[in-house]
Amino acid sequence: AAATKVPDSQDITRIERIGAHSHIRGLGLDDALEARMVSQGMVGQTNARRAAGVILKIIQEGKIAGRALLIAGTPGTGKTAIAMGMAQSLGPDTPFTMLSGSEIYSLEMSRTEALTQGFRRSIGVRIKEETEIIEGEVVEIQIDKPASGSGEKRGKLTLKTTEMETIYDLGTKMIEGLQKEKVQAGDVITIDKASGKISKLGRSFTRARDYDAMGSSTKFVQCPEGELQKRKEVVHTVSLHEMDVINSRAQGFLALFAGDTGEIKQEIREQIDQKVSEWREEGKAEIVPGVLFIDEVHMLDIECYSFLNRALESPMAPVLVFATNRGITRIRGTNYKGP
Repeated sequence: AAATKVPDSQDITRIERIGAHSHIRGLGLDDALEARMVSQGMVGQTNARRAAGVILKIIQEGKIAGRALLIAGTPGTGKTAIAMGMAQSLGPDTPFTMLSGSEIYSLEMSRTEALTQGFRRSIGVRIKEETEIIEGEVVEIQIDKPASGSGEKRGKLTLKTTEMETIYDLGTKMIEGLQKEKVQAGDVITIDKASGKISKLGRSFTRARDYDAMGSSTKFVQCPEGELQKRKEVVHTVSLHEMDVINSRAQGFLALFAGDTGEIKQEIREQIDQKVSEWREEGKAEIVPGVLFIDEVHMLDIECYSFLNRALESPMAPVLVFATNRGITRIRGTNYKGP
């Protein structure tokens, strides 16, 4: 149950720095998978983009996993850009991990551990769970502030649906939540009973003519029907690596933010795989194979390749994308030459 709590921590606003590939929003293909000349931050390389688009389509349909792709070309031809485009097109739910060949050697852990973590980061688990929510239109909010200025705030919240109306007593935490979401009379809101999280769905249609000064972004929704309390299915997507980290030590949840995960024992991974396959059989979870992109792949040695080869045979394997700026070169650690 600890693993399902992860999505609540994703409210942190990600600061995107302007980088070499921060302008790319997709592969720039039309519906027939033909590449447009300039689109979504991509220019040129039409054949490569089209090929990437075809593979993307197969990934989205879940018909390919455990395959490796090689993108080769001289520096500056857009290999990383195509991989970034693939990641953006897959959408926010499909995991995409970028590694650099040289990165594997510079970490404090073994190379196979670094590759395994990359693999586990690239496989998502979509977990479905049912929660009880209260959904209704806010009729009025009363907040009583203590006369002394300090102390606990108390309040009442009146919610209604088309069939019923109820008054709820509010504690300090709920009052703060309502103020943070800037909830006012006429808003349609949902309250998660387990976590107390308040989400604003929009303004009620009955209030559409109340004010002239309303932003163009104001969304109007119907007043909810039926009971105030409902059961709703919520879907979280977490990667296998996040589940490994959370279960690997006492403060596992904090290790996600510290980034100091160290080596994770094989037994923990096997237990998690077993749990996930149980969830899959019960229909609680489904696997989302993502993409693992390894740049400067000529830096890897023969041990890494044999490990990757074995790892790709497992039933939960992502799609591997290699990029290199060498054509035929000597494989590190051997005298063989290969692409």
